[in-house]
Amino acid sequence: MAGPPAVTAPPAAEPSGRRRLASALWPPRVTRAQLVVALLLFVLGLGLAIQVSSTSENSALRGARQEDLVRILDELDDRTQRLEDEKARLEKQRSELESSSDQAEEARKQTQEKEQQLGILAGTVAAEGPGITLTVGDPAGAVESDMLLDAIQELRAAGAEAIQVNGVRVVADSYFTGSGDDMRIDGTKVAAPYVFKVIGKPEDLEPALNIPGGVVQTLEKEQATATVERSAKIVVDALRPAKRPDYARSSSQ
Repeated sequence: MAGPPAVTAPPAAEPSGRRRLASALWPPRVTRAQLVVALLLFVLGLGLAIQVSSTSENSALRGARQEDLVRILDELDDRTQRLEDEKARLEKQRSELESSSDQAEEARKQTQEKEQQLGILAGTVAAEGPGITLTVGDPAGAVESDMLLDAIQELRAAGAEAIQVNGVRVVADSYFTGSGDDMRIDGTKVAAPYVFKVIGKPEDLEPALNIPGGVVQTLEKEQATATVERSAKIVVDALRPAKRPDYARSSSQ
């Protein structure tokens, strides 16, 4: 007697189009060439972003007048010239030391000159020379300490060698705080008008304050007044006490 007919499995269904597409896309197959192209596109995009940022930052100069741009370039040339002059002066001193018949006397002379120069920079000795007087009026009491500090920084960048404001000698570690009726320099209270006595080359100092968007324009936006007067002789006689360092000692033997 014959047994029941054998049961055969139905033929496997053909994969649908969706499954074929999914199997082709996942897991992703990335070739080395594709990775290189992706990296190059990323670097190109980063460069474009940096270029756009740099362009936007320089938009203020792009909108400046031609005479203002010429003034800024002249100021940069003057700063470069001052550095070149300082380099030449130092090289001359070295040459004099090397060629002097009495090197000890020449060294003593140069040491005294350097002491005077450092005393001027440190504010421990009085100084005089050509320069400017900057007078800042503040009838509305809107001038902030950072505005006065910006003026100091612009003057230093333009070659100011000695500065005092309302009888307070301003040196490298000076600080400005407060505003209006409580403006202070190094803890000393000062009041408007703020009178800056600055020794340096007047032809460099005055333009530095009047550049587009600079100190004078910023103060005028706050309803303050700023007047600059050149002078052949400015006296900076406010002094600071010499400080003896607590920990630092000379390393020369």
